Parts: sequence; structure tokens; C-alpha cells
Amino acid sequence: MFSLSDLKFGVLHGEKRVNISCALTEFPVELFELADSLEILDLSGNQLSSLPDDFSRFTHLRILFLSDNNFEVFPAVLSECPQLNMVGFKANRIKEIPEDALPEQLRWLILTDNRLEKLPASIGKLHLLQKLMLAGNRLTTLPSEMQQCRNLELLRISANRIEVLPEWLVNLPRLSWLAFAGNPCTNNTKSDHTLAEIHWDELEVNHQLGEGASGIISKAFWQDNFDVAVKEFKGEVTSDGLPADEMAASIAAGQHDHLIEVIGKLTGHPEQKDGLLLSLIADDFKNLAGPPCLDSCTRDTYGEDDAFTLTGLLKISDAIASAAAHLHEDGIAHGDLYGHNILINDDSHCLLGDFGAATLYREMDSELSHAIERLEVRAFGCLLEELLHRIDSDEHERERDCIGRLEQLQQSCMNETTKLRPGFAEIHHIIAGLKPAILKP
Repeated sequence: MFSLSDLKFGVLHGEKRVNISCALTEFPVELFELADSLEILDLSGNQLSSLPDDFSRFTHLRILFLSDNNFEVFPAVLSECPQLNMVGFKANRIKEIPEDALPEQLRWLILTDNRLEKLPASIGKLHLLQKLMLAGNRLTTLPSEMQQCRNLELLRISANRIEVLPEWLVNLPRLSWLAFAGNPCTNNTKSDHTLAEIHWDELEVNHQLGEGASGIISKAFWQDNFDVAVKEFKGEVTSDGLPADEMAASIAAGQHDHLIEVIGKLTGHPEQKDGLLLSLIADDFKNLAGPPCLDSCTRDTYGEDDAFTLTGLLKISDAIASAAAHLHEDGIAHGDLYGHNILINDDSHCLLGDFGAATLYREMDSELSHAIERLEVRAFGCLLEELLHRIDSDEHERERDCIGRLEQLQQSCMNETTKLRPGFAEIHHIIAGLKPAILKP
């Protein structure tokens, strides 16, 4: 984080990445001194409402963050920035995006938690767009021109006012991670499962284990020092959607060997927060992968030395296919089926977590339900592709044959024609059939 003084006194000369947050009400023109070097600019957490007309002087700017400011109109001048491919305007007051205001080279656009009622038809010109975050707006429809965004892989439209999920949307060839809960098109579906209610006073909350966009997870003691994890929801719209929808999906998921068990629903919180009691995950579990970075956009990140045996790969893929089949059988789309949301231990036992992007869709018609599952199948195909790229095989004939079949399955999961992809029950059956030849003593 830099200060305005650093900027004014020339300390930032030649910098490629600048982050300034100090209640700015006007764009600091001194930044133009960095026009020939600046690639990433973060002015989030200020009080800006406009950009200068000559903002396109930043000819090398690739990434721009202007979250938590006061913009009401998306700045059309951004369309003139030749290298700009990622833009973030989370938590502003944007009501309007003028036609042709969006840079055509955009790969990643964040407009979460604004006041948009419609998108411009010109969004269809964003042929490179991979990631679009629109949760927490006032959209009632999506423009049909969006079907030209054929590289779109991740879409967040939760917590809007969308009446009908367009058929063209679920047939986009690369769409894999879709969150659409909290819209009229889901019929406000709720879980059939009932949970025990556990009062806050029954818990002895210990140290914090982690914090995500939707809430804080802490270790707690319950019933004779029985260790549990308690998740307290923040109640704010996140990049994925509303915490209430995450809680409903977590409850609806029920029990499965490869899902984190939900024990009960929290009541009596001193700050009136919603919450869930979850089974406590053993310390030897870790994330399978890291989340996407600015450069990878939609794909997970792995360590340079990360490698998987064929045995481990089969255990991982079998577990996740089984969990996903269980979810979709109950009409639940996870929405964020990624390696970074999978916990794994040294024995390759896996748990699929984080239901922040999940949607209950069971009341939708059968054709649409079929397509929604096949969208998630492509996400599984991406995961399988990542694992296969990092396989450590001894090249025995039976291993080569198994890897070849997994590669065929991965390609089928990523077929650009949505309806031709297998369902999760079939995927699980195929992988289960491969396991005996590899896992036998």
C-alpha cells in the first residue's frame, strides 16, 4: 500500500503496481507520471465517482480495481485503454453501463454489489471474456447478445431479479462455474432437510480457524467438549451470492462421505447472525490446489512440485464425482467445483466444501436441469485435466491404459456441446470401473 505523499514526491517512479486507499475524492493526476510503466492500479476504498477523460494514457495498464467507491456510471473512457483486461467495480453504486463502454479485450469483469438493472447489448463483443461477476444487482434479464461470449467460463448472477434462465446461457460451450441462487427463476427453493437447532449458549467458541467471503469459521466445544466447527455468516452479499442461499444449500446437501457434515443450525447468536455447526476437519487435511490468480483467471494454481500418483488421482476423481452425483440427484449445483474447494489428506481422502456459489434448482424443468448438471461436469473436466497434467506415473502398461481412459473421459466432460457430456452418475461409474485394476495389491 502506497500513500498519496509517496506519489506526489516521486517515490513511485517506474512502479508497475500501485495501491492507494486514503479517501480520495478526485483522481490523483500525479499517477500520469507512471503512464509508461503502470500495469496494475488499485484505487479501492476511496470516494471516487469519475475518471479523467484522458485515462487512456495508461497504455500499459492491464488490471484496474475501483471497488468500494462511489461510481454510478461505468466510465466509458476505459474502452480506450488498449491493454486493460481485468476491471473490478465491486460495491459501488453503478446503475448504468453505456453501450461500448466495456473494453473489448476484457477477460475478467467484476460488478458485484451494484445497482445494475440491465447490461448493454455491446457485452456480446467481449469475445475474450472468461469471468463475469454480477451477483447482488437488480438484473431481470440477460441480453441475448451475451451468447456471443463463447469463452465465458465463470458467471455469478446470484441475488438478482432474473425471472427465466435463458436456454442459450446453459448451452455456452465453456461455461463451467455458474451461480444463480437468489433469483425468481429458482422458485425460492428451500431444503427439505431439517436440522437440530443449537443455541449459542451451548457452545464454548475457541480460536478462529479461517475466514471466507461469507463468514468466519471457529473451533468450538459442544456437549461435553465435543469438538466442532462453527460458521458465523456475515449476512452480506459476496462475489458468489447471499449467505442465506449458501446455508440452505449446505443443509440440503445432506450426508455423504465426501462432504463436510452439517451438524446443526445456530440460534441465539448475540449479534443475530445466522450460523451452522459443522464437523471439525482433522488437521492433516489441506487444500488440493490454490485459487485462480490474476493471470490464470479461471484456473486453479498448483505448486511447482505438486504431483499425483495414479492411485491418488483415481481416489480424488472418484470421490468428487460421487459427491457431485449425490448433489445433482437432489437438484443442487455446487457452482464452484474447484481444486481449491477440495480438502485432501495424505491418504487422498477428499472432502468437497464451500457452498457459497451453490444453487437449489430441483424445481426447474428436466431439460434445463440436465443442462445445469452438464455445466458442472465441465468444471469436473477442468479439475481432471489439471490432475492429469501433474500425474507421476511409472508407465506400466495397465497405468498407460488407465490414463488414456481418464483422458478420454476428461475430453468428454469438456465437450463443447453441453448435452453430449456424461452425467456425474455415469462419470462415477466409469472411474469406479478403473479403480480395481490400479488399486489391487
